[in-house]
Amino acid sequence: MDAFSFDVSLADFEAKVLQASLQTPVVVDFWAPWCGPCQTLKPLLEKLADEYRGRFLLAKVNSDENQELAAHFGVRSIPSVKVVYQGQLVDEFSGALPEGQLRAFLERIALPGSPEGNLREQAAALVAEGQLDAALAKLVEASQGNPSDQAVQLDAIDVLLQLGRSDEAAQLLAGEFKDEPERAQTLRARLALAQGAADVAPLEARLAAKPDDHAARLELAKAYAARQQFREALDAALEVVRRDRFFGEGAGRQTLLDFFTALAGGQHDDLVREFRRKLSATLN
Repeated sequence: MDAFSFDVSLADFEAKVLQASLQTPVVVDFWAPWCGPCQTLKPLLEKLADEYRGRFLLAKVNSDENQELAAHFGVRSIPSVKVVYQGQLVDEFSGALPEGQLRAFLERIALPGSPEGNLREQAAALVAEGQLDAALAKLVEASQGNPSDQAVQLDAIDVLLQLGRSDEAAQLLAGEFKDEPERAQTLRARLALAQGAADVAPLEARLAAKPDDHAARLELAKAYAARQQFREALDAALEVVRRDRFFGEGAGRQTLLDFFTALAGGQHDDLVREFRRKLSATLN
């Protein structure tokens, strides 16, 4: 169970939501497995709960399995989000909000954060708007205020990779990240992709002349990934699986799995989920 987000049922609702809300706002997300918009909102809420580091808690309620709770809160459609603070319903919304509107909503209800935490949130908002240089400046400021905050350091590495500044990212990733080893490993995998840069034009020409040149197609996939053309990279690797799943002892599938690792846990989660489904459909 994550420290800031967790599943809740009727049996533990009082302890996990009502009691917890006496100290911290609790965002209650009513969702269901069959609900498409829920699959967009829930991972976004989980990401922001982790980013806000306890300024609010996220309680996830499967409304199919907890219809009594849903009825108590007057849930008529899902996703439906209720905010409970000091034992009272204080705010709510329905539907899957875009990230910018969701951040604005959370800022209204979340507890005040530390200066470094606020800078990190500002940086994340700037990244969502594509303002990478401004985001990096915020993260540098936050790191200066708290040099031991590994989450801020990893945020900065992520932005450096998006900016194509791989050498600087590599220097920072050379350190130890005992607090967040999984995220550090993901960024190291992404750095490895970025360091595989190659000119795509000759590879595209080879494929145009010989579409079944699987080795060239995999090289092209890695070259696309190095240029952060991740959809094109995944498409190219998947095409190798479609044409010959046994090529290179399953090299197409392994390349896709490597891409999934490198792109996990962030803004590319939807893309990874899409291509995991496509890979499964291709292999079955």
